[in-house]
Amino acid sequence: MAISRRGLLVGGAVGGGLLLAWSIQPRTFPTPLVPGTDEVAFDAWLKIGKDGVITVAVPQLEMGQGVSTILPQVVAMELGADWRQIAVEPAPVSGAYANVPLAGKWSSLWSSLAPDFASELVDRSDDLLAIRYAQENRFNVTADGTSLAAYELPCREAAASVRAMLAMAAAERWDVGWEECEARGGFIISGDRRASFAELAEEAAEFSPPDPPPLYSNAPAEPPSEASLGAAMAFPRLDLPAKVDGTYQFSADIRLPDMVYAAIRHGPIAKAELSRFTKENAYGMRGLVGVVEGKRWLAAVADTWWTAENALDKMAPLFRVTDPVESTSIGELLDEAVRGGEAQRVATRGEGDALMGKPDLALRYDVAPAHHTVLETACATARLIDGTLELWIATQAPEAARHAAAKALDISLANVVLYPMSAGGSFDRRLEVDQAIEVALIAREIGRPVQLIWSRWQEQLQTRPRTPVAALITAKTAEGGSISSLRCRIAAPATNYEFGYRLFDNSTPWSAMERAAGKVDAMAVEGAMPPYDIGNVAVDHVPTQIGLPTGRLRANSHGYTAFFIESFIDEIARRNDREPLSFRMQMLSGDLRLAECLQRTARLANWDGGAEQSGQGVACHRMGTGENSGRIACIATAGPGEGGIRVSKLSAVVDIGRIVNLDIARQQIEGGLVFGLGLALGQQADYVQGLPTAGRIAQLGLPRLADCPEIEVEFVASENAAFDPGELGVAVVAPAVANALFSATGVRFRNLPLLSDGL
Repeated sequence: MAISRRGLLVGGAVGGGLLLAWSIQPRTFPTPLVPGTDEVAFDAWLKIGKDGVITVAVPQLEMGQGVSTILPQVVAMELGADWRQIAVEPAPVSGAYANVPLAGKWSSLWSSLAPDFASELVDRSDDLLAIRYAQENRFNVTADGTSLAAYELPCREAAASVRAMLAMAAAERWDVGWEECEARGGFIISGDRRASFAELAEEAAEFSPPDPPPLYSNAPAEPPSEASLGAAMAFPRLDLPAKVDGTYQFSADIRLPDMVYAAIRHGPIAKAELSRFTKENAYGMRGLVGVVEGKRWLAAVADTWWTAENALDKMAPLFRVTDPVESTSIGELLDEAVRGGEAQRVATRGEGDALMGKPDLALRYDVAPAHHTVLETACATARLIDGTLELWIATQAPEAARHAAAKALDISLANVVLYPMSAGGSFDRRLEVDQAIEVALIAREIGRPVQLIWSRWQEQLQTRPRTPVAALITAKTAEGGSISSLRCRIAAPATNYEFGYRLFDNSTPWSAMERAAGKVDAMAVEGAMPPYDIGNVAVDHVPTQIGLPTGRLRANSHGYTAFFIESFIDEIARRNDREPLSFRMQMLSGDLRLAECLQRTARLANWDGGAEQSGQGVACHRMGTGENSGRIACIATAGPGEGGIRVSKLSAVVDIGRIVNLDIARQQIEGGLVFGLGLALGQQADYVQGLPTAGRIAQLGLPRLADCPEIEVEFVASENAAFDPGELGVAVVAPAVANALFSATGVRFRNLPLLSDGL
C-alpha cells in the first residue's frame, strides 16, 4: 500500500468534528482548532473570521527562532492571503501535528520503549513506524530544526485546499468554473468580480476539497538576490511588535484569579535528597501561603515570588548528596576513555582506518560541558480543579510535559490540559520537563493556582549541560598533506540516550545515566564525518560514564565535531605549508555547494591566506544529508585583546537551499554566530562538590554587546530543499576563531572554551 507522508487531508471541520490523517491506516483526530464566534475552522491549520482575520495554528514552540512567522507565511503564500490579515494561535497537542521527521531521527531513542509499535511493524519501513509513533503519541516536539521539514507541506496542502474551497464557493455564486478563479490579496477574483475570503468562508466550508490539493508550482521562497538593506520586508515577523512594546506573553506573564507564586530550592544535580530545613524560621512572614516538601526539593509559596524566595533563605534547606560531581574527575574519566576505552565504530567511509598503519599526525581535543544560558528561567503555572490540571508552560515537548504531570498527580492524561506559551530562549533547555512535575505537585498541595519560577541559580544548578568530550583525531598523509585515512575517536557519554530515557520514559537523571551506560550513541558524534574527499574515514564513539547528567544544546554534537575536524584540517595545512582555504577547496570536488560557500566567503572577507599575524582563520561545515542539508563557511578575524580574545569580524556565506523568509534566515545565522562565539569563549559548566561554579550569567564569560564583532552574511541562491539555519552558525565559529588565533599568535587552542588553559 502506498502511504503518503502528508500528515493530514483537509476537510470541512466547521464547528468541530474529525480531522482525517493517514499513516498505516486512516486515523482520525479531534479537530484541534476550535472556531470562535463568527469564525470558520477548515482544518488543523487555519480558520477564517468574518472580520477577515485568518488564524494559523503553529504546533512548534516559539523561542525566538521565528517559527510563528515562518509557518503562517507558508499558509499565507499558498492561500493567497494578505499578510496583514494573518494571526497566530499556538496549536494544542494533537496527533494531527505529528513531527514525523524528528520522530524518525530520534527513533533509536524511543523504539526500545515502544515494543508494541516495533513488533506490529517489524516488516514495514522505518518511515511508517515513525509516522505511526508520532501520530499516536502526539509527538509535537520542537527540535533539530525540523519545523519546515515536518510542517511546510501540510501547511501548503491545507492552504491550497482551503483556497480551492473558497474558489468553489465564489464560482457557484458567479456560475463559472472554480478553476477560472484566482486567490490574491485575500480575495477570490474572476475577471472584474471579487469576493473576500471572509464573506466566502461559511459557504466554502460546505465544499469538499480536491484530492490532491492544488498546490502552486513554486514553493514559498525569497531569493537572496532580491534583498537590499533597508528594503521593506514582504513578511515581517508577526511577534516583533508585541515583543518591542512589551505586550508579548511569556510563561511568567500568566495571571489567574487567586494565583500565588512559588520559589524552589533543589539539591545538586547529583542524586540529592532533602535532608532538613527549619520551617519555623519562616513562621509569621507576611504573605507566606505555605511550604511544599518534595523528596529532592523544597518550595515556598507566597503572594509574591520575592517573599517565597526569602522564606526559602530563612528555612535554609540542606540536601544529602551521593557521589557529587567534580570537574576534575570528569576530565580524568574522559582522558582514560579516549586513551584506552573500548570504542564502538559508528560510521565508515571506504576502508575506514584499516589502511592507516602508523598515523602521521594525532591530535587531542577537549571540550568542557556548556551551559544553555537561557534568558528566561524555567517557569510554569498550574491550576488543579476537580481532578483536572491546567498547565501554562513553555516547552519543546508538550506531550512529555503532560505525561510527567499526570504521572506525578496520578491522574489520567486526559485530565491534563496544556496551554503552550512562548519561551524567552531555549537552546534545547526546554526539552526537559521538571518544572511541569513540580508545579503540578505544588498546586495540589496548596489548593490554589500557582506560578513556579526558578531563580537563575536554580536554572544553573539543574541544567543538563552539553556533554564534555575528549577526542583523538589521527591521519595518514602523503606528500603535500593530502589525507588518505582519517580516524575520529570521540569519548563522551551516551548523552542522547540519557536524554531519551528522561523524555520518553520519564526516568530520573541518574536512572537515565545508568540505563544509557555503554550504549553507542551515533548522535553524540554526528558531524565528525568530514565533507572532504578523504577516501578512508572511521568515526568511533567511546561511551563514557562521567557521573554528570547531560543533555541537548543548540547545535548539539556539531558544536564540537566541527571544532575537531576544522581545527585538525587547518593544522595539517599549516604543517605542510599549504594555504588553508585552497587546501580545503582541493578536497571539495564531492561537495560543490560547500566549495562555493568557501570561495564566496574568501571574497566577502578579503581573505589574505591566513598569513602569519593576519588574525584571519577559516572554517566550514555541513549539516544534514542529501538535499536536506545546509552548508556554511566562515572567516573570523581575531587576536589577543584586553582581558583575553577579541573577535573583530565574522564573515559567513550560507547555503540553506530554498529560503522561505530571508530576514529570519539572516537573524538565525547572525544569532547562531554570536551564540557560537559564546560557546567558543565561555559558557563553561565547571562543578565542585556537585555545584556549578557559575551561578549567574555574568560569570560565564559571554560576549556583551560591546564585544560582538562586525558580522556580514551572504546567502547562496538555491533550489534545493529548505534547510533550517538555526544551528549552522553555532558550529562553525569556534574552529574559525581558533584558526584565526593561530594566525595571530602562533598558538594552537585545542580546548573549548578556547581560553580554558589561558592565552
